[in-house]
Amino acid sequence: MLRVTVNKKDSVETWELEGKLSGDWVAELQRCWKERTPQPGVTVQVHLKAVSYLDAAGKQLLSEMHDEGVEIKGCGCMARAVVEEIIRAAVSKTTQPSTKRILTVILLGAIVLGAGASVAARHKTTREHPAGSPAADGTGTNLKMGTK
Repeated sequence: MLRVTVNKKDSVETWELEGKLSGDWVAELQRCWKERTPQPGVTVQVHLKAVSYLDAAGKQLLSEMHDEGVEIKGCGCMARAVVEEIIRAAVSKTTQPSTKRILTVILLGAIVLGAGASVAARHKTTREHPAGSPAADGTGTNLKMGTK
């Protein structure tokens, strides 16, 4: 069983959850959440006041609510651990794309610089030893003559 108490004071709407957030109760909380009418300037908080059990679907719903701007608070060791897990996951979601982007740019830069160095080396060899010259085919040396 899950008990949800909604209190509204000033610009804060507090949802206090008590009981088990699992199975059909997750779907019921989600239905209540989706049916509520968001009000501008009102902060929503979910307090895991006396939640005794959360399944994966319950954690997922709380995570989705957090992603929508809800502040999740926990009382007790288990509830605080769940809140920390949700917040840590949210932080990693926001930093992960940036890390991927940075690594991609570094990798592409290395590829471009490597290709550029390879082309420059080939161009230098071709300029110093033109095709058909003894040094180009490895049979002799190419002596450069200076002009006045």
